[in-house]
This record gives sequence, structure tokens and C-alpha cells, in this order.
Amino acid sequence: MVIGVPKEIKNNENRVALTPAGVTELRKHGHTVYVQVNAGVSSGFEDAEYIAAGAQMLPTIEEVYGIAEMIMKVKEPIAQEYDLIKENQLLFTYFHFASSEELTRAMLAKGAVCLAYETVERPDRSLPLLVPMSEVAGRMAVQEGAKYLEKPLKGRGILLGGVPGVKPGNVLILGGGIVGTQAAKMAAGLGAHVTIMDVSLARLRYLSDIMPPNVQTMMSNEYNIREMIKVSDLIIGAVLIPGAKAPHLITRDMLKLMRAGTVLVDVAVDQGGCIETCHPTTHEDPTFIIDDVVHYCVANMPGAVPYTSTVALTNATLPYALQLANKGWQQACRDNMDLRLGLNVVEGKVLYQGVAEAFGLPLTDVNSVLTREAELA
Repeated sequence: MVIGVPKEIKNNENRVALTPAGVTELRKHGHTVYVQVNAGVSSGFEDAEYIAAGAQMLPTIEEVYGIAEMIMKVKEPIAQEYDLIKENQLLFTYFHFASSEELTRAMLAKGAVCLAYETVERPDRSLPLLVPMSEVAGRMAVQEGAKYLEKPLKGRGILLGGVPGVKPGNVLILGGGIVGTQAAKMAAGLGAHVTIMDVSLARLRYLSDIMPPNVQTMMSNEYNIREMIKVSDLIIGAVLIPGAKAPHLITRDMLKLMRAGTVLVDVAVDQGGCIETCHPTTHEDPTFIIDDVVHYCVANMPGAVPYTSTVALTNATLPYALQLANKGWQQACRDNMDLRLGLNVVEGKVLYQGVAEAFGLPLTDVNSVLTREAELA
């Protein structure tokens, strides 16, 4: 298969979809890999490393899209890329369709095969291609939140860990999944007083067992959230419903209950956000203030630490990319249910329920599409 790796062009997106090590593995299986010039530089990988690994370099993004059967990316295509996408071309990347009707309709119109990292799902309900970036984002949420609590950045002027004789800061984490767990570990390590909320008692029991003494668990409901936000310095939104829009757990009116300088970090912003007043921001302009509350809503947080993120992402995506390249997307998805669940949009049809529900679009059964593809083959 011919695989293309374009340079990411989303604002301050410094990651790249494939490391030179990933190129080596794909080449070992007989595949051709084209990488756009300078695609990996911001992640710490020079063109010479890709060439040594067996990649062929192309100077423009247009050439990469033009030659590739499968495009491997990090973030969803943006408007500048829509016209570059070919009918039946396989795009393997993060899409988060449920948060963007424009993107969804553009991919439907192009007739592309869109296999989303974030909905590839194992039988145990884990999301293997979302986990590494969730781990990075969870840890970064505390790092960024701690920074924006500083007074020159309009925060409360709180040191999360406190000092002897001064209480530590209070961190509230909404969601006990991968993001929430990693955020709790980081905040606890800084010495903060941490409360992590979830709707699953089983998950709360597990977290209670593994977390240090400065982390407490609490059932997530509106009453408890309203009480806790009054005394929290840093609030992290870490809610995920795979492939669907995140619910608003903090509403506009709740900001009035928070103290001036409270910091909100909405890690779920790329799925619509779990904080009503959040909208996507960039690393270039990461925050805004409403009712004296600082909002940090960068939709590609791991892009700020691209070396770590790129290596972690390739570690996770490469086994699936090899299956897609070795077998073709149709056979790979017939053989592997994990990949089958990653199919969101195929040849003008929506195959993922969360995306169809988000925009009132008809849902096509994925098995019927794969059966038809087998018959055509």
C-alpha cells in the first residue's frame, strides 16, 4: 500500500503521525511511505532520519495527498485540506466528528473512508488509540492549570502544593477515566488536595484503592458539582463518551459560584466540551476569561509536547496501520472488530451512531458496507 504522512497544519500542531521507526516497520512489510518535507521536524525527527528509514520525501502536502492510498495524520483535516482528499481514500487519524458538523459533511461529500483513532475500541471497551494522548492530556491539564493559577496570568495566585503553614490548593476532576486518573496522579504528586468525581461506583472504588491519601473520590451529580466548585481552585473536565458529544457538567450559571481566578481546563473540548462556556482555543491564544474565571480550552494539548506525544501515538497506531496496509481497510475491518468500530464515515455514509445522532443523519450498518465491499472485491 502507498501511505502518505503530511505535515500537520492545524494551529501549533507540532506532532507527526509516524516516527522513522514506524516507517521502518511499514517498509519491512513491503509498503511505500511518502512523508512531507519537514513533517517531523517539530517533533524532533529530521528528514534525514525518515530517508534512512526508507521513506520517500515529497515537498508539498498536495503531492502527499495526491499519491497516497492511506493518509496517516494526527488531527482531523481542516478546511484547507478538504479539496485534497480523494474519493475512497483512507484517512486514519483523530476526527472527533461529533463536535464538527462542517467536518462531517465535508468528509461525506468527499466520499472518503474515515477511520477514527478515537473510536477504535477493544472488547473490554478500552480505546487503545485514544489512551496515549489521554495520558498526555491528563498530565498536561494539571501542568497548565497550575501555571494559569499564577496571578500574572489572571489566576487566584495559588501554589497547588502549598508550603508548610499554608494549605495546598484544591483540584476538582470531573471524570475518572484515563484523563482523570492521570490528572489526579499529577495533582496529587504536586501536593494538592484532589477530588475526583465519576458516575461509576466501581470506578470510584478502584480509584480509592490506588490513589494516595490526598485524593478523595465523590459521586458525580449536579448537587455535588455545585458544592465542590465553590471551593476548588483548579477544575479539570475529563469526561468522554466515545464518538459522541460530551455532556455539559458545568453550565454557564455555575461560574457565579466560583471564586475569581478559578481555572477551568476542559480536556473534552475536542468532543464539544463538558463545560458549557468553553470553546476550542489554540496554544497561540490558549485562555479566555468569563465572569473572572480563567478558561483553558486548547483542543490539541499534546501538540505542545510533540516528541513525547508522537512516539506514544506511533507506539499505539502502528499495529493497526500495519493491518490496514497489509490487508486493505475492508478486510482488516472484517477481521478486526477494534478497527471496525473505528469506521465513522465511509463513501458518503455515516457508520457510527454517535456521529449520526449528533447531526440527525441517517445511520448505515457497518456490516452491510463491509459485506458489499467483499462482494465487489
